[in-house]
This record gives sequence, C-alpha cells and structure tokens, in this order.
Amino acid sequence: MGETTIGGLLEADDVLNTAESMRRFGATVARAATGRWTVQGRGVGGWGEPDDVLDFGNSGTGSRLVMGAMATTPITAVFTGDASLRGRPMARVLDPLTRFGATYVSRERGLMPVTLAGASRPICVEHRVAVASAQVKSALLLAALGASGRSRISQDELTRDHTEKMLAAFGAKIEVEQLDKGEAVHITGQAELRPCAIDVPRDPSSAAFAIVAALIVPGSDIRIPDVLLNPRRIGLVTTLLEMGAHIAIENERESGGERLGDLVVRASTLKGVEVPPERAPSMIDEYPIFSVASAFAEGRSVMRGLEELRVKESDRLSAIAAGLVANGVAVAETHDTLTVEGRGPDGVPGGARVVTHMDHRIAMSFLAMGLAAKKPVSVDDVSMIATSFPQFEQLMRDLGADLQQVNS
Repeated sequence: MGETTIGGLLEADDVLNTAESMRRFGATVARAATGRWTVQGRGVGGWGEPDDVLDFGNSGTGSRLVMGAMATTPITAVFTGDASLRGRPMARVLDPLTRFGATYVSRERGLMPVTLAGASRPICVEHRVAVASAQVKSALLLAALGASGRSRISQDELTRDHTEKMLAAFGAKIEVEQLDKGEAVHITGQAELRPCAIDVPRDPSSAAFAIVAALIVPGSDIRIPDVLLNPRRIGLVTTLLEMGAHIAIENERESGGERLGDLVVRASTLKGVEVPPERAPSMIDEYPIFSVASAFAEGRSVMRGLEELRVKESDRLSAIAAGLVANGVAVAETHDTLTVEGRGPDGVPGGARVVTHMDHRIAMSFLAMGLAAKKPVSVDDVSMIATSFPQFEQLMRDLGADLQQVNS
C-alpha cells in the first residue's frame, strides 16, 4: 500500500499498456513528468476486477507478469494483444499458475485471448521452471505473494534476477538458495509490501544497438551513461569483449541494489567467437544485434542454446538467419544454434529489404547493419519499434546515422 515514485521510466508502448492494465485493476498510475511516474498501490490481494479486456499490445513480459500478479486474487480478467502477442505461448505461465489454484480458458496451447480466474483460496507451491525464462519465474514469484505460506521456485539455469531484487526492496520476505545446478527462490506470501522510490537504469538490451553500431562503424567513439550492469544482463558485453571489442566501463557504482556504469565504446576489429549455451539467458534479447556484429567480424561465430528465440515476438532465430542471408552473409541454422560466417569490417554486401515479422528487435538490428554495410539495408516495417524503444530513431540520428523513409 502507498505511493511509489518511479524515475527514468521508458515510456514505450509496452510500458504504457502495462500501466493501463494496472489502472484497470484499481491502482492510481499518473505521469508527473517525462519519465517520472507515481503509482498508488492497492496492496497484496487488494486488486479490483477489470471491467474490460486488458490489451497488452506487443508486450509478452507485461502480460505474463500481470497474469502471475493477479493469479492469487479471486478476480477474473481477459488478456489479449496484437497479432504477434496472440501467437506467443502463454501455457508456460498459465499451467504452473493453476497450481496456486487459478484457472484459465484460452485458445489451443494457451494462446490469447486468455480468461484467467484467480484463486479464491491460493496455496503456496514448490515448482521447478522447466524453461530458462525469467518471465515465467517472475510471474510465479508475483503469484506467490498472494498465497499463504512459503513458496519455492527453482530453475536449472540462472536467469535475470530483477524481480527478486525489486521484491526485496519492497519488503518481501525472499531468499535465494544456490543449487548444484541453477538456484531456488523462496518467498513468503501475504507479506505487506511497502512503497519506495525507484530510479530505472538504462536498459542494456536497448543500449545494445548503439554499442554494436559504434563497433562496426569506422571512427566511432561514444559514451552511454547509467547502463545497468547486472551480471545476468551483460552477456552481450562479455561476448563482444571476447571478440576484441573496445568497451570500457567507467563511473561504476550501485543504485537500488543494482550495479550501474557508463559504457565507452570505440570502433573495433572483431573476431569470430563461440558463445556457450549457458550464456543465452544473459543475452537472449541481444542475439539479433549480436548476429549483426558477427557478420562484421573476421571468422566464424557460433551461438548455441537459442531455442528460446523460437517463441519471441517472431521465430526470431529464423528471422535473423533470413535477414543475414538476404544481405549476403552465410549462415547455418539448426533448432537451437546459429553459425555466422563473418565477412570482416568492410565485407557485408547489404542492399536487401528485411522482413521483420512484426519484431522490433529484428527491425532495429538490421537498420544498424545498414550503417556499415556496402549498400543500405531496409526493413519492411518500423512501427513496432515504439513497443520497446520509441527513441531509437532519434538516438541513432543523434549519433550520426542516416535513416531515411523509403517507398513500399
């Protein structure tokens, strides 16, 4: 209960759609200034029932987390989204939520629209998350807040831990148990959360586009301030450093339990590298732009453990491969690997129009490729970029990129 203030909020469509859903559950959500918002909470178990369908647009993260957060409150809500989101699997979240006592009705395989009825008498659970997904883990942790007793959520792989850090900051009783393989999170339900002030650091997934653009465009030298450096989110930076990238971390510090720093990035000659499968959770959203970096590297890059890319906004693995091939880069693709034959810093032909499949990261990645390819690269749609990074075009222009609208 009480008022939480949020600074540095990215006012992208995904965030705005999630904020609107919170209003429909009864929270007071207000924009005080650009990037600064306030939220008047309803307390654990205090959510009201929405009087209309919740439309999350393209936000898989927002919809899945909210499903978890409401699953242990005795209310009913209908979830939907755009064409891309309606094709993404929700059973991976919905099925374990039924263990708390929730029920749901959906299309085949849990596809939206989904009607979710929260548990009237929620019970604590012990559950192993079968997929390496921070979204699923976080949804279950949020559900556990409303269940009496202590729940245990485990995974065999280490995934993003922002939810655990955030819940601890709000006063949740939460403990992390290190396992021989992965970890388990213990959380006690029906605790009273306290409001607090949150400053959101810059997202490394968004910074990734500027980082790679600076590495592949000759003469580049940029600084990106206040970037989140959580060890479970900087797999891309780790891998680029292994490739020989000139990336320096300066002004390193801690804020709100998270590590931050400024990234100084200079144009570099990159070498091909093998990315181990255990690194996939820490850079899962960055594989499209990393694949672009690999195209400009000297030698072969091999990425393993990519099956999760098949269930993103698009079949992201196939979309990456198709875009690279269209622009003259040889690739080999299996169900969970991608091999890219680097063409060197001056060797990517470019010149193709890439099909984005309504995927914002595919669009931004191949626009970045066009900055250093021999011929310009175009994409078939940029409208979905606003879902996650509405400032992308202006930021890239400010860095010197030449982005132009082309006729269909």
